[in-house]
Amino acid sequence: MIYDTDISGNQNYREDHIANLVKESWRIINDAIEMYVGDREIVKKCALYSGGNDSTTMTHLFRNWVDCAVHVNTGIGIEQTRQFVRDTCASWNLPLIEEHPPPGSTYRELVLDQGFPGPAMHFKMYQRLKERGLMKVRRDYVKEPRKQRIIYLAGRRRDESSRRANVPEVNVTGSIVWISPMVHWTKNDLGWYRELNPDIPRNLASDTLHMSGECLCGAFAKPGELDEIAFWFPEVAAEIRELEKEVEAAGLERCRWGWGGNKQKPSKSGILCSGCDERFLAFEE
Repeated sequence: MIYDTDISGNQNYREDHIANLVKESWRIINDAIEMYVGDREIVKKCALYSGGNDSTTMTHLFRNWVDCAVHVNTGIGIEQTRQFVRDTCASWNLPLIEEHPPPGSTYRELVLDQGFPGPAMHFKMYQRLKERGLMKVRRDYVKEPRKQRIIYLAGRRRDESSRRANVPEVNVTGSIVWISPMVHWTKNDLGWYRELNPDIPRNLASDTLHMSGECLCGAFAKPGELDEIAFWFPEVAAEIRELEKEVEAAGLERCRWGWGGNKQKPSKSGILCSGCDERFLAFEE
C-alpha cells in the first residue's frame, strides 16, 4: 500500500488520493468488525470527539455511521471547545454523550491533594480525567460483556509523532473495540479532506493554540503556555491561576500549573493523548 503525500498534486490527484484513503479507512473498520466483533451485538458505535480540528474531520467523515459522539469533559479545559463540540454535533444531528470524571477524580480534587502534575503524572491524569468517563459509557451500554461490543472510533494517526509511529489499526480492551480508521492519514491528507469539504467547522482553540484545549492538565505544558492561553482565553487562565493560589495555600510544593515542562520523563501515554506526546517531543528536539 502506498500513501503518497506529495503536496504538489493537482485537484484531481487530491480528490483521488483522499477517495483512496477514505476507502482504506472503511476497510480498517470493516476488518476490525469482522475479526473482533463477529456475531456479537454492537451496542453502540461512538466517535471519540475531543473538539480539535483533526477530531472534527474524523467525526465528519463517519458522522452518518456512528450512533453518537463521545466527549469527555475533563473539568480543566476551554469551555469554548466544549461548546464547539455541542454545536457541531447539533448541526450534524449527531447525538452527543458528554461525560465527566466521577467524584473523587476531578482535576480540582487531584491537584488540591497532590499538587499540579508533571510529565511523570500524565498517565494518571489520563486515567482519572478521561479513561473513567469512557469506561462509564461502556458500562452504560454493555450489559453482557461476552455477547456485546462497543465501538470507539479514535482519531490517532501514525504521523502525529515518533511515539505514535506504530499505532495499531485496532485495539481491543475487553468489550471495547478501539478502531483508528485514519491511522494512515497525514496532516496534509486532513487538510486536503477539509478543502474538499469546506463546510467542516473549525475550532478557535485549535487554530490559535494548536491543540483542542479539551484537557489542560498541564503535565506537558511548555514554558509560557499559560500566558498564551491567557491571551486567547483569559477566563480559562484566570481559573487556573486561582487554583494555583488554592494549591499553594494548601501547602503543596507543586503549586504552579505546568511546573514540570521538560524536567521529567513521561509515563506511558493514554490511548487518546497523542497530542500530548507531540508536546513532550517538542521539548526533546
